[in-house]
Amino acid sequence: MYDTFYGLTGRPFQLTPDPDFYFESTTHRKALSYLGYGLAQGEGFIVITGEVGAGKSTLAAHLMATIDRQRLTAGQIVTSKLDGEELIHVAARAFGLHVPGHDKASALAAIEVFLHEEARAGRRCLLVVDEAQNLSIGALEELRMLSNFQLGAHPLLQMLLLGQPEFRTLLQTSPELEQLRQRVIASHHLDAMEAGEVGPYIEHRLARVGWTGNPAFEPRVYADLARASGGVPRRINQIVSRLLLMGAIEQSPRIDSAMLKDVLTDLDRDAAGGAVAARPAPAAEPALTDALPVMDSFAAPEPALEHGVQPVGEAEPQAHAQPAFDLSMIQQALASRDEQIAELQQAVIELAELRPAATTEDPARDELAAALTDANGRVAALEMRLAEQEQAIRHVLTMLIEWLESEQKPRLAA
Repeated sequence: MYDTFYGLTGRPFQLTPDPDFYFESTTHRKALSYLGYGLAQGEGFIVITGEVGAGKSTLAAHLMATIDRQRLTAGQIVTSKLDGEELIHVAARAFGLHVPGHDKASALAAIEVFLHEEARAGRRCLLVVDEAQNLSIGALEELRMLSNFQLGAHPLLQMLLLGQPEFRTLLQTSPELEQLRQRVIASHHLDAMEAGEVGPYIEHRLARVGWTGNPAFEPRVYADLARASGGVPRRINQIVSRLLLMGAIEQSPRIDSAMLKDVLTDLDRDAAGGAVAARPAPAAEPALTDALPVMDSFAAPEPALEHGVQPVGEAEPQAHAQPAFDLSMIQQALASRDEQIAELQQAVIELAELRPAATTEDPARDELAAALTDANGRVAALEMRLAEQEQAIRHVLTMLIEWLESEQKPRLAA
């Protein structure tokens, strides 16, 4: 949506790693230097770690897109919880090898033959393993055994391991990984981008899709973004994508700090909403009179909520942050109400049937007449309250629809 409004040829802040948008921050430049050094050695393990969203996968995608395929054959796998035998088969498939069945020995033999053929063709082989923190100790040991393949004195397979900080800790501290640790020839931990790199990062990605200054960014936005995101690329992408969406909805040619504040508030609200557990259903159906306070709480909404307007500088109304209604409670109240009305109507019918049988000498006549009058009055009162409650429910549902739609409508500022 926002790409069309701003005349962009694509969406530059997608969360999926894309080498076309690779930005060489200081920490990524260092990582590439270590990668270059490690690849020049032609053996062992290169380890790159970083927080979630730091750009490890984008770095790997950039590497895969820029290597010389005439000199280096690369395969890539993204791991889940694999054991050693499963990892061997996945590694074989990463190099395009088809191994029938699930025999580990056959998979190892196929990999060895492939590595020898590549070496004779003058190509080295690199296996990139992403999300390495998911691997078991046994699977990591299988990777180490794969690195033992040699042609004469020349190693045939080099590996790049990408993982989150816990993988770095495991590799440094586990006694069982001592042999693998000794084969790590280069390692680097991706830090967050520096505050001064956030603006160039955003403009770099925008420029890749034809950005020519529309929208313009208020300078303060970059500094605020650096603080809000912690310099983590994926977090920046998430925030800026929402910013551009808001700008497109409001048809604004300028992104300012007030818009950023609104977006951050929305993201915080989304995160908080996802953490709220569903309210358990009541043990028993509430009486109609018990449900009335719930209905009354929606009868007179705050003006700011009703019109989608929030006074500048004031906290967002709590009702806007999280609608305080429970549809199950409303449904139960309505069901209880209908049952009571049905019971009263049945009582009126029964009393009406009894009334003709009473003679002038029947001492219960006056009591029956009074009961019938009282029942008719109660039915009339309930029907009146029913009409009022139906009007209130319609108002609540209208507010609910307006609140849901307001997530995509422009906000007014005082």
